[in-house]
Amino acid sequence: MPNEGEEAPDFEALDQDGNRVRLSDHRGKWVVLYFFPKAFTPGCTRETQEFSTLWNEFAKLGVEVFGISVDSVNTQRRFAERYGVKFKLLSDKDKSISRAYGVLRSTGTAERVTFIINPDGKVAKVIKDVKPEEHPRKALEYLSKALGGQ
Repeated sequence: MPNEGEEAPDFEALDQDGNRVRLSDHRGKWVVLYFFPKAFTPGCTRETQEFSTLWNEFAKLGVEVFGISVDSVNTQRRFAERYGVKFKLLSDKDKSISRAYGVLRSTGTAERVTFIINPDGKVAKVIKDVKPEEHPRKALEYLSKALGGQ
């Protein structure tokens, strides 16, 4: 797992619409990359709904939000449609991104961890070991403080 201050591993993945997304294409912006175990499960649904609820706050700060799991593009699309997700959900079907970030569990799903990546592409904050619905608020609080000081 990359530590705070280290370079965030670059990756390319397909979003819920089948579009290619590269982390490096978002240099110059703050990025929230939250890993979740499985679409449509209760915890992941609550977490994604809370990110959706707070999405406008992230957008006001100029922050990109990406949710990522080992689910397929089709599953991510259905999940995004059902819950009105306004940001990109990325498919890590081959589990390479989860491996690169050190969050792949023995179950084959990603651990619930949020990485906040600064405009230079470095990991600014790692949030883990919290309840699903707390992740989004903790990320927003961190970013509000970090960007409020600029």
